[in-house]
Amino acid sequence: MNAVRNFFLAVQFFTRIPVTGALADWVGFSPAMLRASAAHFPGVGWLVGALTATVFFLAMHALPPLPAAPWVAAIASSIFSVLLTGAFHEDGLADLADGLGGSADRERALDIMKDSRIGSYGTLALVLALLAKTSLLVLLAQCGITLAATALFAAHVTSRLMPLFIVRTMPHVGDTARSKSKPLAEQITTSSLLAALLWTLPALALAAWLAPSVWWLAGVLGALAGLAWMWRLLRRRLGGFTGDALGATQQLSEILFYLGLLLAVPAQVA
Repeated sequence: MNAVRNFFLAVQFFTRIPVTGALADWVGFSPAMLRASAAHFPGVGWLVGALTATVFFLAMHALPPLPAAPWVAAIASSIFSVLLTGAFHEDGLADLADGLGGSADRERALDIMKDSRIGSYGTLALVLALLAKTSLLVLLAQCGITLAATALFAAHVTSRLMPLFIVRTMPHVGDTARSKSKPLAEQITTSSLLAALLWTLPALALAAWLAPSVWWLAGVLGALAGLAWMWRLLRRRLGGFTGDALGATQQLSEILFYLGLLLAVPAQVA
């Protein structure tokens, strides 16, 4: 029963999906619960990914078969995803880009990341991320509508696993008292990490039922490459992670999941 409460708490914290009234009272809240809810981050990806993939799939079938149809469907699904999550992870990407791009000094970079205003580097990062996701989805849609929709689902789940490895292996830095990731400042438990894997593996198994498993393995390798790059960057520049860095890790891992999958699709399918 606690696992169900923690799942709903993760949904409440990381999305704009209403968890209110009697349900919110039943779920409750404490920093310890939010820390435990980390096990269900990929579970939130199940929800967000399934809904976003549905929007993409329905848009592709509702639109006339014109060259612009995949672009419209990809943009619509991206907008829906942002509305569903309140741009939670995108905000982290923008703040991290502003901080690391705005100063080579560690403390100054952390100060910039606390500023709620978006700067040039953050704007550029958001635009490039949106362009990358949209373009890759369009290319995947040319390989098959079902493949692209399934990729959306699997990428949302898998990319939400990656930040947990950051939390597991790096210290939290910056102003812990003001950080969105304050409840996660303590290292994630092994049991929570295993539970997150149990959310992720069935999603990939479902994807493998719809398309060759080696394709999805390439997507996972892409997401892991994003994790490795971000881990190295954070260690070198900040010496640890912040809540913004976790959001940026999710975004980069999602993009590279699509790229890895696309590179694995045989030329005759594409």
